[in-house]
Amino acid sequence: MPTAIWGIDLGGTKIEGVILPATGDPQPILRTRIPTEADKGYQHIVSQIGVLVKRMMEESGLKPESIGIGTPGVLDPILQTMKNCNSTALNGNPLKADLEKELGIPVVLANDANCFALAETHWGAVKQEAPDARMVFGIIMGTGVGGGIVYNGVIWEGKNGIAGEWGHIFLDESGGPCYCGRAGCVETILSGPALQRYYTKETGLKKTLKEIVEAASQGEDAAIQTLHRLHHYFGKAVSIITNLLDPDVIIVGGGVGNITSIYTDGKASLEKHIFNNRLDTPVLAPKLGDSAGVFGAAALVAGPR
Repeated sequence: MPTAIWGIDLGGTKIEGVILPATGDPQPILRTRIPTEADKGYQHIVSQIGVLVKRMMEESGLKPESIGIGTPGVLDPILQTMKNCNSTALNGNPLKADLEKELGIPVVLANDANCFALAETHWGAVKQEAPDARMVFGIIMGTGVGGGIVYNGVIWEGKNGIAGEWGHIFLDESGGPCYCGRAGCVETILSGPALQRYYTKETGLKKTLKEIVEAASQGEDAAIQTLHRLHHYFGKAVSIITNLLDPDVIIVGGGVGNITSIYTDGKASLEKHIFNNRLDTPVLAPKLGDSAGVFGAAALVAGPR
């Protein structure tokens, strides 16, 4: 009987855990969550993960051999400490070592965008619509912009642990300052808040992204222009990745990825900007929804497809 695979998605407000029977069976044996309580500090976050794993063992009657953990940042492969985490209490701390001490088993860490790409490769849109894909580029466009690379069913993290971080490639000066200390990053133009800021600048009004999309469907000029900006810069930004990696499939997640015109007008912009006379690369919407993070974490300890 295959060994069950365990995954944990460490978020800023919640920590979610899942136990899956095997790579070929994504129907959860158990799925549960507890609050992160990140305001209580780093050591409390580590102990909360311990609390969750203990609860999972008690409720399932199972014991993990190892656990995959999705994180809101990356483990520096040289220093073995966390960096680039929006849950800032994690930054600079040896999370992997501390969790292995807390849990008494090996853990594998990867950032949330990598987990998203891995889950959609194993069980989601890639599995269903491009099952022979070898190179997958997963995009997260939401509050921030991130990405993950999966090659032959395995995450490619890179020498510095930052592979796939296309959100901090320079795109256009009009994006303005970025929290990373630079300016004009992809994230300053294609994230949900960036699109909302652009709309507000044009109109003086504040609307949610969903409201902007609705206004565009009703013919409002500023909302239409906001989406045109999204489509244009999506094509320019993703063309950099496409020219560099030439992935077999691109999958787009996050709140901005719910805008259906990404897959038509955004894709047309990508075709215009790549170094080829046509675009054969599928640009897909994800299938797993909010399951992708925790399923992808479990996939970290599942091995290749």
